[in-house]
Amino acid sequence: MKRIHLFVRMVGFALLCMSAGAIAQDGRPLRVVVPFPPGGAVDTLARALSAPLSRALGQNMVIDNRPGANTVIGTDVVARAPADGNSLLLMATSFTVNPSAQARLPYDSLTDLVGVSRVAYNPLIICVHPSLPAHSVKELVALARARPRELTWGVASILGGGRIAGELFRETANIELINVPYGGGGPATVALLGGHTSMMVANVLECSPYLPSGRMRAIAVTSLARSAAVPKVPTVAESGYPGFDATNWFGAMFRSGTAKPLIDRMSVEIGRALQLPEVNDALARVGLTAGAMTPAEFDTFIRSEMQKNGRIVRSLKLKVE
Repeated sequence: MKRIHLFVRMVGFALLCMSAGAIAQDGRPLRVVVPFPPGGAVDTLARALSAPLSRALGQNMVIDNRPGANTVIGTDVVARAPADGNSLLLMATSFTVNPSAQARLPYDSLTDLVGVSRVAYNPLIICVHPSLPAHSVKELVALARARPRELTWGVASILGGGRIAGELFRETANIELINVPYGGGGPATVALLGGHTSMMVANVLECSPYLPSGRMRAIAVTSLARSAAVPKVPTVAESGYPGFDATNWFGAMFRSGTAKPLIDRMSVEIGRALQLPEVNDALARVGLTAGAMTPAEFDTFIRSEMQKNGRIVRSLKLKVE
């Protein structure tokens, strides 16, 4: 009898190891759900990781852009998917904002999804249209005070990292601006380039390609330290508002109930991919810094961010209607 029990345990262990060897065993591609349109920071990050993860996992990867409802549509796709490790959500700061900003969500943020790894983080950047007569934070604030509620500022989503950073800047500087949310970094960028908005608070990716030509003008980055991608651009903190700090981050999640070996394997492979020079170079070009975490660390981080951003959302009375 003891031999039978030992045999059963050995077989179970072998099967577990086999399941950890590849995320999918049936030839299906791994679907990476990006809750933003193509062209933004999250989409760029997904595509930078796709080749090394595909090689490591031995399966094809498909990027599935599902924008809308401040990332809720894409998140719900993964929350409703089978817990088989075949649908991976690449999410952003807005995931931790939505529970406090939306009256009802079609999923439970803390129980329906599980953290795999934080992937990267970055400062945000405040850029203006070249027609705006402001070249610094001081000039932008003075202009906003002279023209209250005339200046418009675009963001990639209704209430994500850019919106949080922008609202904190507006509150800190005591100015009035009109917010214009878009369905992703790409549309928000197009709007600013066309002069449909006065400014935007965005990932460095959205602004940096247009700075050398003067089609956009950088005012400041929102982190405490300057960004290596745009080292000449000052921080908000050094521009008259000491201590100002607002960064964006991105991470990967599976549906809850996914086998732990699959979660651990994906977390390890993401961490390895982020160490590759070509991936780091791709991230650096768009102002991102690799920042992997273990699943446990990322779950703790998500809960901490949810509490912090929840306080901000409630204090500013921000809501997604």
